Amino acid sequence: MTLSVLSRKDKERVIRRLLLQAPPGEFVNAFDDLCLLIRDEKLMHHQGECAGHQHCQKYSVPLCIDGNPVLLSHHNVMGNYRFFDHQSKLSFKYDLLQNQLKDIQSHGIIQNEAEYLRVVVLCALKLYVNDHYPKGNCNVLRKTVKSKEYLIACIEDHNYETGECWNGLWKSKWIFQVNPFLTQVKGRIFVQAHFFRCVNLHIEISKDLKESLEIVNQAQLALSFARLVEEQENKFQAAVLEELQELSNEVLRKILRRDLPVTRTLIDWHRILSDLNLVMYPKLGYVIYSRSVLCNWII
Repeated sequence: MTLSVLSRKDKERVIRRLLLQAPPGEFVNAFDDLCLLIRDEKLMHHQGECAGHQHCQKYSVPLCIDGNPVLLSHHNVMGNYRFFDHQSKLSFKYDLLQNQLKDIQSHGIIQNEAEYLRVVVLCALKLYVNDHYPKGNCNVLRKTVKSKEYLIACIEDHNYETGECWNGLWKSKWIFQVNPFLTQVKGRIFVQAHFFRCVNLHIEISKDLKESLEIVNQAQLALSFARLVEEQENKFQAAVLEELQELSNEVLRKILRRDLPVTRTLIDWHRILSDLNLVMYPKLGYVIYSRSVLCNWII
């Protein structure tokens, strides 16, 4: 069934579903491609706005306001497509298609102990992110649920290399309640990569975590929290690299004509060439075996 024979409601549902499937960093590309197929500017603009708002929340799209990074998520959504930033004390709309802030308004916050703790935790988290991420962003939000104060720390780093035919995103979220003595930290680490050279390959890996933290004072809590995030993310990264290495070994075994041991040792091709009795030819000089020829010969 083609889009031309669908009802308007069905067409809206299909467009939004396709846009929401766009990997991080590729939403605008997906939107432009769909525009060529749909040829309905009004319909595409409305669906692009709705889906773009959800895309920003899902992938923690980073912005910069007054020189400070802001990560968009469902935790700082205010309704009517608006977001709120604790650091700048501003609310705004964000147009993902135009990469533009709109309708910026001041928005006051209550200055209490939880807000002071939020600032301290943000400072400790920034030190960690600047140390471990090439172009990382972080943000700490504050939320009140049933008279209980929560802090939500978000971390994001990405590399969108469409020219190199791959995109990658790392993000994590950590939530804990502001308690007097002990608090439980709930975290989620998420990695997504998309390769689209010769093959369309999507990789998504995530892990949920729970840890406890003792609370002595604000400075101690902030430092302990940053160390916890560092420890858990390092463990996750090591596990991901190990899994990917195992996956690549498995793929390599399937490609080879017969099973060969993977030694992970550097082959000295110059020594191998010197050991071979190369035949000298008057016109060609001498024969040089390429790595591919040697590999085929060995296998």
